[in-house]
This record gives sequence, structure tokens and C-alpha cells, in this order.
Amino acid sequence: MSADFWAGYISGAAGIIIGNPLDLIKTRLQAGDASVHATSPQSLRSTFDKAGTLVRGATAPILGYGALNALLFVTYNRTLTLFNPDPTISTSLTSIWASGAIGGLATFIVSAPTELIKVRTQVQGHGSSTSNSSSLTIAKEIWKANGLKGLYFGGAVTSIRDAVGYGFYFWSYEICKRSLKAEEGKEDSKRMAEAKVLLAGGLAGIVTWASIFPLDVIKTRVQTQSFSAAVVSSPVTSPSVSHPSPNPERQTLLTNNDLRKPDPVFRRKGAIEMARLTYQNEGVAVFFRGLGICSVRAFVVNAVQWAVYEWMMKVMQSDAGPNSNQNLVVKASAGPV
Repeated sequence: MSADFWAGYISGAAGIIIGNPLDLIKTRLQAGDASVHATSPQSLRSTFDKAGTLVRGATAPILGYGALNALLFVTYNRTLTLFNPDPTISTSLTSIWASGAIGGLATFIVSAPTELIKVRTQVQGHGSSTSNSSSLTIAKEIWKANGLKGLYFGGAVTSIRDAVGYGFYFWSYEICKRSLKAEEGKEDSKRMAEAKVLLAGGLAGIVTWASIFPLDVIKTRVQTQSFSAAVVSSPVTSPSVSHPSPNPERQTLLTNNDLRKPDPVFRRKGAIEMARLTYQNEGVAVFFRGLGICSVRAFVVNAVQWAVYEWMMKVMQSDAGPNSNQNLVVKASAGPV
């Protein structure tokens, strides 16, 4: 396989391992868990009550996001080549955004089930004495209850989020790289070049999440809806109740038996309906709940991810030799990194 495939795979897995603890907090904040507060030491101790909690929900992303990242970079590079076949000509930012968006859409086949399993693993059992299921167990339960279609629940909003997000991801990374480029006739030291990659990658991560965070909140709430009968009688899901709870989604978080006892009366909400109900009950602010912790995570994860990707590309290109057809690079990058 091509160098950008393996570089993307390894960098994606590395990013998940580093960022999973903060991603766990983000998901629970988005899902409406009132017991989680990003600035409360007691809340954080409760969230990470066991060592295993640090990697809860990470199995699916490590396996899936590595493949997702590989698919993303391969699609992005190939699409960018179609837009600009001549690597000596600077690629327009519009082409870079479009290539990133197409790459994001291409990841749908991996990202939709991966995200669904991840968020369900992260929210289930928190704040209760019930046991917690693994990513594999949850995947099996979803398959048993709803088949292949169940794994792609919330896939539409996920694909939109990925297309928009990855468009801004590559676009903002390239803007940062061009802004940090050494002056004409000068060349950065190795350490300076590495620092610029880290900074550009981190800033790109923040820009990306800021652009799609409301969509991600909706996606999380759609995918963490309960399938259990208990939810049918809750204020938010029962049509006979005229005054819904001020925080309805808090009552729709998964419990351990949600997938094992699907209730045919319960109608799962789509993205548009979920967005409308969330706004009516919690206002605009809820669509940015968890953005602070997400920005911290985004900077760290994407700084490391881009650094690993660029390093892996250089290593594999040098091993393949100068005349190898493996020497693909992120064509958006202008000048030395």
C-alpha cells in the first residue's frame, strides 16, 4: 500500500491513544450528563474512577480511526492531484478545502459505525453501579438488535460533520503552513520545522472543531439515544407529556440494557428533530457545551497527529528511494516542513 496510507493509519491511531481521556469528557458533556463538569476536580475524579476509564471507548477508534485516517489522506491526496496535476504550481485554498471535504465524505463507511460504538461505550454506565460493556460487546448488541443498518444510525449527520470538518482541517493547516513558512532564501532548522508542524497541526485541530462543534453535539445526542422502554415514559419521549424536562437528553443516555431490550414504541429521533428539541429545551449554549475541553484535546491530538504523519512520510519516502512512486506527500504543503 502507499506511504500516505500507512502514515495516515499510524498517525490516526496515535492521536486516539493520546486524546481519548479528554474525548471521554467531551462526549459526556455533549450528551447532557449533568454530573460531568470539565473544571471540577471532583467531577474529573468521578469520570476517571478507574484506570480503565482512561481508555474507555478507545478500542473502536484505535482500530477504526487508523483506517479512517488512512482513507482520508489517500483520498485527499488523490483528489488534490486531480485538481492540480502539476506539483510545481501552488494549489488554491478552495481546491484544498474541496479535497478535504471529499476525503471526509469518503471516510463515512468507517467513521459512522466507529463513532456510534465509541460514544455509546463512553456514556453507558457512568454515575451508576452497573457494569460497563466493552466496545466489542456494544457492537455485537447493536448488530443483534438492528443489523448492519443499526451500525450506521446517525450516519447522515456524521457524514456532513466529516465533510465540513475535514475541509476546514486541511484548509486551516495549509494556511498555517504558508503563514509560518521561512522567508525567501532562508531555511528552517530541523527543530524549528518540527515546531511549526506541531503548531500548524494544533491550530488546524482547533479551527476544525470550532467549525463543526454544534453538528458534533447533535451527532452525539442522536447516537446516544436510549432504545429502552424506560425512555418511552420519560418526559422527552412521551408524546402525552406537554411540559418536557429542562434537560431531556440527560434522560436518554444509554443504560446497559438499552440495546438488549429494544422497544418498538420508542421512535428514535433524527438529527433535525434532535437539534430542534435540544434548542427548545436548553438554548443555544448547549451546542457549544464541551468546546473548551475539546479545543485543548484538538490542539494536542492534531499537533501530534500531523507530526507523526509528516515524519512517517519522510521515513517511508527515504526507504523507498527517490525514484519510487511511493513518494506522495500532502500536496497542500507549501515549502519545507
